[in-house]
Amino acid sequence: MAKTYRDLFPAVRDFSALYAAYRRARRGKRHLPEVLRFEQNLEGELFALQDELDAGTYATGPYHTFTVHEPKPRLIAALPFRDRVLQHSLIATLEPLWEPSFIPHSYACRPGRGLHQGLAQAHAWLRRLMHQHPGRPIYALRTDISSYFASVDHAVLNRQLARRIACPRTLFLCEGILAAWPQGLPIGNLTSQLWANIHLHDLDLFAKHQLRVRYYARYMDDCLLLHPDKARLQAWQAAIAKWLSATLHLSLNRKSQVFPVAGTGPTGQGRALDWLGFRLWPTHRRLRRSSVIRMRRHLKALASAYHQGLISLERVRATVSSFTGHALHADAWRITSQLLYQAPLIAPLSPQANASQPQNNLRNP
Repeated sequence: MAKTYRDLFPAVRDFSALYAAYRRARRGKRHLPEVLRFEQNLEGELFALQDELDAGTYATGPYHTFTVHEPKPRLIAALPFRDRVLQHSLIATLEPLWEPSFIPHSYACRPGRGLHQGLAQAHAWLRRLMHQHPGRPIYALRTDISSYFASVDHAVLNRQLARRIACPRTLFLCEGILAAWPQGLPIGNLTSQLWANIHLHDLDLFAKHQLRVRYYARYMDDCLLLHPDKARLQAWQAAIAKWLSATLHLSLNRKSQVFPVAGTGPTGQGRALDWLGFRLWPTHRRLRRSSVIRMRRHLKALASAYHQGLISLERVRATVSSFTGHALHADAWRITSQLLYQAPLIAPLSPQANASQPQNNLRNP
């Protein structure tokens, strides 16, 4: 039985904890009007938040929603800044309660883990299996939960939270935040990241301890299983689908399937393992084609915005550094260079601009 924790609420409502939460919430957003307004009366805002928590009158503010279309349409929900401060304080208290119990190969939204660590582990497993089973094809099962965030059952998640949170006031706060969104979990909430990991931790335990899957990794609701026996993976897929339906009231979508990985077996036929935005073969990695197209478009827009004086050179450098740091986790030096050279960086148009300043490009801004 999981260890339970009492008296958590004082750590959530403590003034120093709220102040530290404010500092985390403002990172990269200090220029936003709502953050500036909050800072103008910082002490008063934090005391007001503390008073509402103490009185039990705190209620999650109204969501602002918008849709992003890359890589696919997603409804994003944004809370007022004060609510984000509160969620940072709450997560700082709750995350250490669950983090030690999570399996090592759950990679999304966890300290010291992430997309690139999950990518490296999957690639290492693929190479290991190829060497352990020479001449045999290696199969992959990728499971994807249908509309995961919109399908999370609040009653199920509340029971999972109550397994460890034995502090009534903290549990009441969690239930209130969850109930403020009509169905599932809102994409954009800080709490949604931790709660999704808590919610799917039971799936991890089922796969590892009941199905005894050795090569299993999860990044949010995207699971990867590897094995040289196709029939074994198909049986696991059926078992996972049945367990998800009965336990978490979720279902797998049609993209969940078993397939041979290219580059293994006597013929090497199959398809690349598409995982976390990369395509994997036992011998190398490539960026996903859709990622290349999206980044080409983004870099050209970035260069245009810089030329028009809409963004700073520091913003350009930060974006390019992030892109190249991500891309070079694959064998992508050539395509990365091409993308950067295709987006020439030209000095901003302004009365002070030097008309004779040479053209540059994003590779060396």
